[in-house]
This record gives sequence, structure tokens and C-alpha cells, in this order.
Amino acid sequence: MDIRFRLTILSFLQFFVWGAWLITIGTYFFGNKLGSNEQFGAIFSTLAISSLIMPTITGIIADRWLNAERLYGLLQIAYGALLWMVPEMKTADDLYWLILAAMFCYMPTISLSNSISYTLLSNSGHDVIKIFPPIRVWGTIGFIVAMWVTNLTGSKANAQQFLIAGSVAIGLGLYAFTLPACKPANLKTGNNNLFSQLGLDAFKLFARYRMALFFIFSMFLGAALQLTNMYGDTFLDDFKNNPLYGPESFVVKYSTIIMSISQVSETVFILTIPFFLKRFGIKKVMLFAMLAWVLRFGLFAYGNPAESLWMIILSCVIYGMAFDFFNISGSLFIETNTDSGIRSSAQGLFMMMTNGIGAFLGSKTSGWAIDTFYMHGQEKNWHGIWLCFSMYALIIAIFFMLLFKDDPRKDNSISIHH
Repeated sequence: MDIRFRLTILSFLQFFVWGAWLITIGTYFFGNKLGSNEQFGAIFSTLAISSLIMPTITGIIADRWLNAERLYGLLQIAYGALLWMVPEMKTADDLYWLILAAMFCYMPTISLSNSISYTLLSNSGHDVIKIFPPIRVWGTIGFIVAMWVTNLTGSKANAQQFLIAGSVAIGLGLYAFTLPACKPANLKTGNNNLFSQLGLDAFKLFARYRMALFFIFSMFLGAALQLTNMYGDTFLDDFKNNPLYGPESFVVKYSTIIMSISQVSETVFILTIPFFLKRFGIKKVMLFAMLAWVLRFGLFAYGNPAESLWMIILSCVIYGMAFDFFNISGSLFIETNTDSGIRSSAQGLFMMMTNGIGAFLGSKTSGWAIDTFYMHGQEKNWHGIWLCFSMYALIIAIFFMLLFKDDPRKDNSISIHH
């Protein structure tokens, strides 16, 4: 079987097992009255906490000691088993600790799946820059399919979503064991200092000005990503409380399907990444992503299920650029600007900055801010919430434009830097 097809299956399932619950956990949490916005922010911050630690650790392990595909398989099986326990969690605190354990298993598999794909494609003689984006598209399709399955099976407000994700994750873990071996690339470094022996060489990337700035702004954009994941579906579902629309509104009944337009848009923008990176370089591509976040949140602020439905739809379309031009382009930028010996470690570091530190700040701060400034009794001031988020993204874009410097020779040619 062609390795590209096998990696396509891996990518599809990788994001199916996340998409089945990530967008709808807020609807489940608030619909079952499990706690406050701040408690929900804490639960969502488990994605960040796990990303602070696990991707870097697992990247080091995959670079130095254990085949990446075996480590990946073990983590997916453990993740699936933990999701099966969600129906037994009856309080916000119980759910917090379980989701934290599940995220410790799942989050590092995102960067590991990238490293596995890059390694196997390179070993097979494929051009990673050209071949990987079409494979990664199927990850987005998997996310979309999972969202539709959750919505159409009536699972978006109950624990069934976690059982679906858990079952597929266990199957994915078993599938990973059948992939070609991705042996540690850094077994013999010839360097005996403690820093290298612990596999921490990727942190030396912070000594390079452009790489350090790239990681720092990735952290800030990581915060923005969590905001839309946390509150997007809940925002649309809350229109049921407005007498102008009610629970029978199309937007309310099919909120998850509408949100999936964001992932459909991803599939288009992923395919444009090689062109945009070569034509504009990483700085402009990242700026496009930041400005897309400004529009993503701003359009939500003024959208509604009636005359301004087009704003909600357009916001979902723009999300494709906001996510891909940051997340996928960033991963490729890391891949093409680091040595193969620290490939998994560098991808894990990128994950730590985005889904780790950035996501932690975004989820914790947003939950506190909403409870403090944007609650009117039991109702959220969604207009103010989304405008606040939009201004945040605009400020980040301005600082990035001023501080990050282009390097056309490296960025436009997308050549491996050693």
C-alpha cells in the first residue's frame, strides 16, 4: 500500500478523534450545568497544560529512544480508554482531571503525527513540502466528518461524543503499529554534554532571533485559536435563548455543522500553502493569518441567525486562512529551518508554544474576563466578547509586522537550513 495513502488514513483519524468532541464540549458542559465559565476555562486549559510538557518530552523520546510510530500508538490507545470514562464524571472538578489525563496522551500525538509523516515521506523520496499539505487536508476532513457525526447523531450535548472519539482512537493506536518504522534519528550524536544527552537541543533555537520571535508570536496566536474552539459552538447554541430566533432556528439546531464550514475552508487553504510560502514568505503568511483572526472574531461580533447570517458564514470561511496559515505553515517553517536530528523535538517545541503556553493563557484569561466583564446575569455579552478577541488579534498583528524580519532567501526558497 502506498505510503501516501497510509499517511492519509493516519491524518484523517488523528483529527477525527479530536473533532468528535473539541467544538462541542462547551455545549455539553454548559448544557449539563457542570460549572462556570472560569471552570470551563480551566478544563479547556488542560489542552495547554499537556502541551507545555508532553510534546517536548515525547519529541525527545522519539528523537532518541523509541520509534515514533510505537510511541504514537501507545498514546492514542491510552487517550481512547480515558475518553470512555467521561460519562462517569458528574462534576467540573472530576471532568477536569480526566480531560487533563486524556490531553496528556493526545496533544503530543499531533506533533508526532507530523514527524512520522515527514520521516516516512522523506524516506520514500517524496518532496515533503509538496506532498504533505494534501495529506494533511484529510486530517481536516476527518475533523469535519467527526463534527457532522456528533451533530447528526444527537451527541453534541451528551457524553456519546466522547465514546465515539474514544473508540476510534483505540483503533487508530492499533493501526499506528502497522506503519513502517520511524527509528530515532539522534541515537549517536557524538556529543556527550548533558544538554544534548537529555535531547534539549531544540531549545537552542531560541538563540536565533527570528526563530525566537516566531515561537513567541506562535504563543500569542495559540491563545486566539483556543478562543474560537472554546466558545464558537456555545455562541451559536445560545441564540436559542433569544426570542427572535429560538431553539428551532437552523443555526441553533445545526450549530456544529455550521461551525464545520471552518474546517471545510481549511481544506482549501491548506492546498494553497506551498504557493503562499514561496510567493510571500513566512512573515506575510503569518500576517495574513493574524488579520484573518481579526475578521474571524469581528464578524462573529456582528453576526446573527437572520439578516446577518452571512457574517457567521464568512467568519467560518475566513477561519481556514486563520488556522492554516498559522498552524500548518508554522509546522513547515520549523521543518525546513531545523536539522533532522531535532525534528521531533522542534515540532514538540512549536506545539508547546502554541497549544501549550498560548492556549493556557487564552483559555484561563478568557474564562476570567468573560465572568468578570461580559456576563449579564446568566447571559453572555457575545458582542463584547468577540470584539475584545478581535482587538487582541489586531494588536498581535501590528507588533509582529514591526518586529519580525523577512529573510527572502530562506523563506521563499523553503530550503532546509542546517
